[in-house]
Amino acid sequence: MVSLKQLFTPVQSIEPEEAKKFMAENREGTFTLLDVRQPGEYEEEHIPGSRLIPLPELHDSVKKLDPDKPVLIY
Repeated sequence: MVSLKQLFTPVQSIEPEEAKKFMAENREGTFTLLDVRQPGEYEEEHIPGSRLIPLPELHDSVKKLDPDKPVLIY
């Protein structure tokens, strides 16, 4: 079982423009775009293709993420 700390260590921060470039250069499905906001915020507006796992639920849901794919979190 992968712990939250193992999955996100080391963590690299990137600027929004770098994230847009990454998503443009990589085929959908080869990475996970993770929205950690609350459901109401997600429903109001989110990046197409993103997956919602609210931050308070992330620890319990981290095992649902593919550890072989890069994860962009916002």
